[in-house]
Amino acid sequence: MFSGIVSVKSKVSKVKKYEDYLSLEISTPKGFDKNLKRGASISVNGVCLTSKDNGSKTLKFDVIEETISKTNLQNISKGDTVNLERSIKASTEIGGHLMSGHVHFTANIIKIIDKKNTKDIQISLVKKYSDYVMEKGYIGINGCSLTIGKVTKTNFYIHLIPETLNITNLDQLSKGDQVNIEIDQNTIIVVNTVKKTLAAQISS
Repeated sequence: MFSGIVSVKSKVSKVKKYEDYLSLEISTPKGFDKNLKRGASISVNGVCLTSKDNGSKTLKFDVIEETISKTNLQNISKGDTVNLERSIKASTEIGGHLMSGHVHFTANIIKIIDKKNTKDIQISLVKKYSDYVMEKGYIGINGCSLTIGKVTKTNFYIHLIPETLNITNLDQLSKGDQVNIEIDQNTIIVVNTVKKTLAAQISS
């Protein structure tokens, strides 16, 4: 599990594509791999990946077809910047919201409104998940826990503070870019429960 509070961003140092998976290497930020064991879970742009034989300078991962098809890792290239987060511990202070690192879908950046020190970003919304995206709710974008702004049937807004822009790769987004979206699981449970309850009442 993750908190959605991205700790660092880093550069992709190597991408090698095989027939049914890709091998990914990311430069290791200073101190990030302290006590990191082989098989540990790391959030990479919001995608939960399993670390393997990491060297002193790189984090190494294998990414399978299922993950590639549902996330923006399908377009990843050497030199790209990714968000990184270690999995949380029982004693961790959760400043964001609990996230699994299981991306529900990718979305496109529709518009970016640059302000003096902040940014507003408009993001496309897949109809299948529109019931779970509501104003002031939580959402995960490239692994960042964010509060949702205005929502329409086809898109929603996020509002980024200077700290988020400084620490994460969201500051590098451009119109048309793809981002990984993880819906808050508690919201899914509540909405689905209400739907089932209402459906049962109507049919009875």
